[in-house]
Amino acid sequence: MSGFDVLTRGDALDAALQARDYLVSCGVPGALAAKDPRLWGRRTVDHSRLGWLDLPFASHGLLNQIEGLVAEARYSGLDHIVLIGIGAETLAAQAIVEAHSPAARPLAVQTAGGAAGLGAGDDPGAGDDRGAERPGELTVLDGADIAALRSALERLDRTLVVLSSKAGVSLEGDAYRRIFSAAFREHGLSEREIAGRFLVITDHGSPLHDFARQCGYRVGLTDPYLPGHFGALSAYGLVPALLAGGDVYQLLDEAAALVPSLAREDENPGLLLGAVLGGCAQQGPGGSARDKVVLREPGGPSALSAWISQLLAVGTGKRGRGVLAFEPPGSPGPRPDMHAVALNPTAATGADADTSLWAPLGGQFLVWEYATTVAGWLLGVNPFEPGGPVVQDAEDDAATILRAAGEGPLMSGEPAFVDGDIEVHTDLAHTGGTGLDAALGDLLSRVPANGYLSVVTYLSGDFSGRYLAPALSRRTGRPVSYGPGPGYLHATGPVHKEGPGNGAFLIITGDAVEDHPVPGRPYSLGKLQLARALAEVRALRQRGLPVLRLHLRNPVEAAGRLAEAARST
Repeated sequence: MSGFDVLTRGDALDAALQARDYLVSCGVPGALAAKDPRLWGRRTVDHSRLGWLDLPFASHGLLNQIEGLVAEARYSGLDHIVLIGIGAETLAAQAIVEAHSPAARPLAVQTAGGAAGLGAGDDPGAGDDRGAERPGELTVLDGADIAALRSALERLDRTLVVLSSKAGVSLEGDAYRRIFSAAFREHGLSEREIAGRFLVITDHGSPLHDFARQCGYRVGLTDPYLPGHFGALSAYGLVPALLAGGDVYQLLDEAAALVPSLAREDENPGLLLGAVLGGCAQQGPGGSARDKVVLREPGGPSALSAWISQLLAVGTGKRGRGVLAFEPPGSPGPRPDMHAVALNPTAATGADADTSLWAPLGGQFLVWEYATTVAGWLLGVNPFEPGGPVVQDAEDDAATILRAAGEGPLMSGEPAFVDGDIEVHTDLAHTGGTGLDAALGDLLSRVPANGYLSVVTYLSGDFSGRYLAPALSRRTGRPVSYGPGPGYLHATGPVHKEGPGNGAFLIITGDAVEDHPVPGRPYSLGKLQLARALAEVRALRQRGLPVLRLHLRNPVEAAGRLAEAARST
């Protein structure tokens, strides 16, 4: 697909046209084209914050700089890329690999006798005895999913670890780095060879930058002024995807093809999409706002939808405002405060959408970044302010919880009661009844008429809030968002915690079915995962939001009981 188009209709069209006319009259398209910082005031935005507009062209220089590393990885047979990070730093790379890694573009060339290390001084041109080619793979580790980790550790001969973060090393990043270092060491690699198996992508001058240099890791640096949630076309999205076989050159060409239209006042898909999002999310005459977007894709939800969700959440979720995205399994159907957006729709997926957007992936990245910028301007918020404070506070609290526990159990609190294998932790006043069904009903009764329910699962394995979302949405008549922790709340936390404040939260934790110790730390991944959940529960409750935490003592059996309770009427 090479064309770009945005089609909107109904009430959304009326709101979009009014908002677009206002944007044009205020000179917003021209100011963005000129990267004029006065759109938000000189004190809050500088030219570099708008540098993402240049990335379709500027990032070609980045690709030229890493050609040697890519060639070395291909020769050495390191075709399995483990990407460690949370939120924007991983979602873009996932989306690129999903869309741009055809089997016809193999990444690895396996050397006879096994994969060589990527240590400094290795000669990528030495030797001619090579094995069969195979396409690259990407494994993303953004939480404490032991199953995904176990699978990754089974492919150490082929593994290059990419640690991606704009700031310092997260709790999860530190844990995974230690686990892979120990695994490489047990596999017989020298310390020099181990250092060569890590690539760090971070901002110039960040704490992670200094740490990586001390460890001897390869380092890819980015602009510290580039907002992380606007970095899909920067090193954060491109480098892991390229190493895993994604066609990032095509991706940049797709984005570059969109650039000329973004400088126009008419036939500007980014301006129209931003006008739709911002215009619909503004308070209307009847007191309602269409600030909930349902994203639809022909093949079902993908990493692109997740990336769009975090971009909107971080870009607009502040000062009591924000746009929150949902996926169809948790959507109850048309509602006055909801707006359906179809991405590259077919006749089936776009039939009843309020807005449809056609663009290849590179264009999707750029048009959504532009639209989020415009929507933020309409909502009176600075879309480039990071979501760091509300996200970092929860991570810092999790670290405090772990330190307090030491080598002992976490202080997770006594449950209000236990129903079978499910502990119920709640501070909500009961409206009647006892047991799991009553507790769940109490939470659902607190979902505001213009609100939503969010289901966040801190479990290792396949059980997801996706399985609960349809039933819970039918019971409440409200949309349900869902995702695994800590990644989901890390990516979308700003809109939940600093946005309209109309969410209710179901947090699901559980005893670890399988666990993995963290070398050099007094905790395991399972313990870290639970600490993260406890910190998020505390952060949400401190903001006065209704929260119910269910702890599954036997996750396999209790998951079925929970699904049954969700379906109860």
